[in-house]
Amino acid sequence: MKSLKIVVLFITLSIGYSISAQTVYTTKTGEKYHKNSCRYLKYSKKEIKLDEAKALGYSACKVCKPTANNTKKKSNATSLTSKKENKTTTSKKVVASQCTGKTKAGKRCKRKTKNANGRCYQH
Repeated sequence: MKSLKIVVLFITLSIGYSISAQTVYTTKTGEKYHKNSCRYLKYSKKEIKLDEAKALGYSACKVCKPTANNTKKKSNATSLTSKKENKTTTSKKVVASQCTGKTKAGKRCKRKTKNANGRCYQH
């Protein structure tokens, strides 16, 4: 009986430790926490532990549905690879910006462009 109590206590502690070590992500202005692969983390991503997010009043995202079971534990190897991935993906992204050309009326063109010279197809 005593050994059964020790086993149950050990399992409870190990589950509690694994839940507190889970890493989730929040946005700069949002009120939800997300998994790493959530589409809402496209522009901003702030890493935080699951128990800290809950303590700060964040709630779970309804799209990616992060739980303790489906979020990954944070380790040094994964953090190094994720930082490398973030550097490569951010350097490859091209953000559309407003065209720098002028219209006949002298106003700035309102079209968006991804062209390196900053002008749309018409300018």
